[in-house]
Amino acid sequence: MLEADELSPVARKRPALAPKALIHQKFGNQASYRIEEVRQPLENNCPGLALAQQTRSLYRCYLDLPELSVISDALPKKKDAEHAAAKIAIEKFLSSTHPLVGHIKFALSRVGERFGMIPMSVIATCDTKVNNFCKVINPKAESDPLLVLLLILRAAKMSASICITYGEFWIWKQGSYPTEFVESVKNLTSVSTQKSSVEAIFIPSLHDRDVETLTLNFSDSLYYLDEIAQKLHVRDPSRILVSRTVGKASSEIRLYFSAPDVPFLTSDSSMEVPMIEGNVNLDKILNERASYLSGQCIYGNAIMAHVGYTWKSSNLFFEDIWLSTYYRMILGKLPDGHYKLSREAILSAELPAVYTTRSNWKGPTPRDLLCFFCLQHRLLDPLFSIKTLDHTEISVESCEVQKESKLSRSADEVEKVNGDKSDPIRRELGRSISAFQCEVKILSKRQDPVFKCSFDDTCRKECDAIQSAALKVLSCFNKYFKQPDMPIEKFFELENGHSIAVYSKEFIQELVKCPSIYDIKRKNKSSRLHISSNQCSTQYENGISCKIDGPDSGIFPSPGSVICISYVVVLMDKDTTLKEILESKDSFEFEIGTGAVISELESCVSQLTVNQSAKFVVEVPSRDLIFSAAGQAATHLSQLSLHNCFLEYSVKLLHVTEPLEDRIEQALFSPPLSKQRVEFAVGYINQLHATSLVDFGCGSGSLLDSLLDHPTTLEKVAGVDISRKSLIRAAKILHLKLSANLSRQKSIRSTILYDGSITDFDSRLCEFDIGTCLEVIEHMEEDQACLFGDVVLSFFCPGVLIVSTPNFEYNPILQRSSMPGREDSEDKPTSIKFRNHDHKFEWTRQQFQHWANNLAVRHNYSVEFSGVGGSADIEPGFASQIAVFKRSSNLFQKQCLRTEPSELYEVIWEWSADSAPL
Repeated sequence: MLEADELSPVARKRPALAPKALIHQKFGNQASYRIEEVRQPLENNCPGLALAQQTRSLYRCYLDLPELSVISDALPKKKDAEHAAAKIAIEKFLSSTHPLVGHIKFALSRVGERFGMIPMSVIATCDTKVNNFCKVINPKAESDPLLVLLLILRAAKMSASICITYGEFWIWKQGSYPTEFVESVKNLTSVSTQKSSVEAIFIPSLHDRDVETLTLNFSDSLYYLDEIAQKLHVRDPSRILVSRTVGKASSEIRLYFSAPDVPFLTSDSSMEVPMIEGNVNLDKILNERASYLSGQCIYGNAIMAHVGYTWKSSNLFFEDIWLSTYYRMILGKLPDGHYKLSREAILSAELPAVYTTRSNWKGPTPRDLLCFFCLQHRLLDPLFSIKTLDHTEISVESCEVQKESKLSRSADEVEKVNGDKSDPIRRELGRSISAFQCEVKILSKRQDPVFKCSFDDTCRKECDAIQSAALKVLSCFNKYFKQPDMPIEKFFELENGHSIAVYSKEFIQELVKCPSIYDIKRKNKSSRLHISSNQCSTQYENGISCKIDGPDSGIFPSPGSVICISYVVVLMDKDTTLKEILESKDSFEFEIGTGAVISELESCVSQLTVNQSAKFVVEVPSRDLIFSAAGQAATHLSQLSLHNCFLEYSVKLLHVTEPLEDRIEQALFSPPLSKQRVEFAVGYINQLHATSLVDFGCGSGSLLDSLLDHPTTLEKVAGVDISRKSLIRAAKILHLKLSANLSRQKSIRSTILYDGSITDFDSRLCEFDIGTCLEVIEHMEEDQACLFGDVVLSFFCPGVLIVSTPNFEYNPILQRSSMPGREDSEDKPTSIKFRNHDHKFEWTRQQFQHWANNLAVRHNYSVEFSGVGGSADIEPGFASQIAVFKRSSNLFQKQCLRTEPSELYEVIWEWSADSAPL
């Protein structure tokens, strides 16, 4: 029976096409699928746990079609998400009407000679097939609606069933329309619009004229292109050309402009399409702002309106658009614009300078931001090529050889330092270190190379390498936009360590054009905070004080911490007659030290503790940025002069999440390593009866602050750091304790903080008994760490120098503790990461001891090794390793007497017991 069925001559039915195949059949390459990964916590996870938990990956698909965009639900497989999005798109199309139906319905309702006529530009706008044919004939048709009109006009001339007009651009069917067709179109349900007013944007072609709003009036008896033609002072609506949609693919926001008066458009003789290219007359009337916005050639004055017939209905669709809409669209084309918009913090957010971890990054990932940037500039999604550095290339042994070579080691010494390869800790480090480098390529829609960039630096994870590379490309473009006067060729030469190549002249021209279209340069200068010696109020250079309200909770931000703030930005004038809220957020998170917000905001927040609030002011940035944030108020503000205005920020610090490194240390060590390091330093101070101490790389003053809680013999304390923001925070902390007499340190007579580099010498710090440099050198490049050691021991020459740095061999223990529930496996090695994203290196015990021994020998010091967290007798030693340098008795007089006075540091804050109020 089965064989008979198999031999039956009855034809089998072809299987139904899958949703994705149907979409491809209708739209071909115009269908764009984009997959977004969604991380979802597993159901058995522990809520509220600060450490990373297990998650699963789901996938959401974004499908962009010429007239529609849809989003699927999150599904376990990428393929299922794509088919789900395609199915949604098919369902929407099956229940919709073609946009041309609305135009035809109005054309058939006319009485007189224009019965049945529709503008040729409508064909170019609504008929995807016609548009695609034009692009095949001439690829430049994609960027010039006028060229599309010429191609349609030439094709219509060769058709016996089509009629056209010359001088005007109407098109209609030869002969009468079938009665059934006319009746079916007229019988389509229609909703009366009566008379409606719609807000639109007028973009003049002259650059010295401002973009402004205008009102369009629509009614049942008036064709909407008639109203637009009237506003543009065009005699006939068929001469109105229409751009492709701008903004979201699902919107109907388009640019409307008049076909230019050129001879080959008004003549009924045969015309050649190449006449449009390089036409001097057309170049003169090109609307640069509208052209940049749409990515097409727009001539003369233009109107941007959200109006038209759509797939959803044969009735006219329209919505108001505001002046801020225009400026937000322009902002979205900038490298950092989409980040600002997506975070809804146009006036406060900045594109971060560094990608640290996925958990600390807020907003769209750098890869998504770069993809959006390419989409806005009509480019293909960027291609990321990963180069994997085999672990044998970067094993601990080879790393040590490379690192030691920087310290002038011989091969024999290196072999001695590398030690026993059979050590289990060394085996784990050697097998688990891996690194990735990333190259980025950007191609045009025609697959032509546009931009290529490769990076020498490495990341421990492949995904981090991609995200870091994408951010570097965006930052590269962003730097250029902030320096528009610099030749682009010279700018690319300045990117040290990166290989950059730009292949497309058109892309360069667009880069050059952007700064002139949108004034992205911040006009306000950074306000520098100053703190006087015996008062805690902060003062800006412009004379407006920054008052901090609320008690000090002791919980303050530090570099690498993720903080949550609420803030309000108000535009005000000096006469207080203007007070407009431009931006407000009840909850806004960002990582300290990555440049994720404007510098003034981070400087202010760095001075707050949790639940404290403050106000500060900055000068008004560019008008374009103000209008982007103003919403509907932009129209009113555009009519005012902002010359005497400023922005007032009201900020409150809600929460601080410490860096993962600090949280792990607090969980594993009691007391935390930071307190153990302080106790270690206090022990040496009291043992030596030291009266003076200088902290190299004092940061926010955590060590100096902690010293005030311990009774010691210190009388003079100094700190130096290269971060002004950290020094201001340190000044506030120390001032509160010293001025309020809250310190247990009653012997201290003076305290001073300097702004400067610890690799520079300042003779004011060369007479101190003890110098400390705790967890600082790893934030420097290795050659700078070596330079610091030479400078401090040969010029500053303190009696004792205490230096601490992380022990890299201890990292596997810390990393395992941050991933509870995961079993270690020889088959699945994990990469050993540095403890902090800002660390430039982390040394093993042998590397650190070699560095310290070399310094001690060169500068006539002795050195002892110790540490905190762990034990010297148990592998892998201390978590934080310490070197204590002690000066020879006759060294100070010999070396310091021959140094000439040098005062390179700037005094940031100074306190004296003699001038302090009783």
